[in-house]
Amino acid sequence: MSANRKIGIGIIGAGRRGIFCLGSRIAESTKETGFEVRAVCDVNPTRMNEAAGYLTRKFSESGISLKISQHSQYQNLIDDPAVELIMVTTPSYAHRDPTILALRSGKKVYLDKPIAQNIEDSIAIMEEEMQTGNSLIMGFTRRYETPWRKAFSHVQQGVIGDLHMIQIRAIIPYDVYGHTWRRRRKWSGGALNDKASHHFDAINWFAQSSAKHISAIGGQAVYKPDPTAPERCSECSRECNYRMEAKPSRNLTQQYQDVLPMEGDSWSQETQEIYRIDNCVYLPGSDIKDHAIVQVAYDNGVVASLFWSIFGPHADDQETLELVGSNGRIILKRHTAELDIVSHYGEFHEVINYKDDAFETSHFGADLKLIRDMRSFFDGESPIVSAQHGFESTRMVMATHQSIDNVGQTVLMKDIPSTNR
Repeated sequence: MSANRKIGIGIIGAGRRGIFCLGSRIAESTKETGFEVRAVCDVNPTRMNEAAGYLTRKFSESGISLKISQHSQYQNLIDDPAVELIMVTTPSYAHRDPTILALRSGKKVYLDKPIAQNIEDSIAIMEEEMQTGNSLIMGFTRRYETPWRKAFSHVQQGVIGDLHMIQIRAIIPYDVYGHTWRRRRKWSGGALNDKASHHFDAINWFAQSSAKHISAIGGQAVYKPDPTAPERCSECSRECNYRMEAKPSRNLTQQYQDVLPMEGDSWSQETQEIYRIDNCVYLPGSDIKDHAIVQVAYDNGVVASLFWSIFGPHADDQETLELVGSNGRIILKRHTAELDIVSHYGEFHEVINYKDDAFETSHFGADLKLIRDMRSFFDGESPIVSAQHGFESTRMVMATHQSIDNVGQTVLMKDIPSTNR
């Protein structure tokens, strides 16, 4: 990797993920990677202008003076000769068309998770990748976090013997899924797609096999529609634990401060439900599931369980991964970066903290490592997380929805639409 080679990046979708998470990390690591954001695109011209201004300031803090072009049409950004790597960070419902055109351009492409909000768009992206031979890289954050990579390495080295069981417990109080476009399944595929796709991908990664069948139960328990609810938080005077503001006043850790702030009037002045970030979580129209228990069986005999909700308390153990092998087990606590390892039938026990210098940045350092891996991908290495990984995760989400809708009925993965890949 040589930062002497300056590489122009174009970001399609000037929202939280593309600008405040990844854009910030790109600016902070520009002298290491050579990445420079040269263009942004968004359907909202005010937001696009705010995003360009924000990133210009971030690059200035790193000693880089940039002029960032603004394109109202993503085709123009894709065609921009200053852009060599295209990042698609739009909402899930808008992934398909810009991703397909970006792949056709022959330029390097990053697509944020999930691959799409439904199986049809997912297949279209997969088929385009196959036809063009232009592989893309995806952003499932667990695969970029140091403790998860260390846990995977320990399993591959046989520290706990042969892996047989996997469990992810994810009790993540994430009311943002009721506030934004994610609140409707037709836009996001549901929180199971937008959030739990991370967990399905992680389970697939550790299982090193294909899912055979899935059964699940769950539903909507907390964020239930209320016909008396106000449209948005800015119009509400109720006492509520789920209030969203354009600049949250909650006592947040630095990593969440990086993720949540929305600068500029474009956020507070937005009127349409699909674009607002402060819809009342009880506003009718939300049809996403807010909790589920999912059981997965794999072709190689590994079994896995996902115990998941987007409500609950803030706590150090709100997301854990447990791996059980033939002679030991590993428990990963995501919010503290700890691995608790027991091996050799209980004779060996060690707790290792893998917190590094990047841990306090967005997504526990994953976004910074993603940017570094994106540079390696630009230089010709195979993607760490591919479109195929994203596709399989979304197929599992669709199977989970189907099982829940049929009161826990087992769904065979061979019955979920796929490609000929």
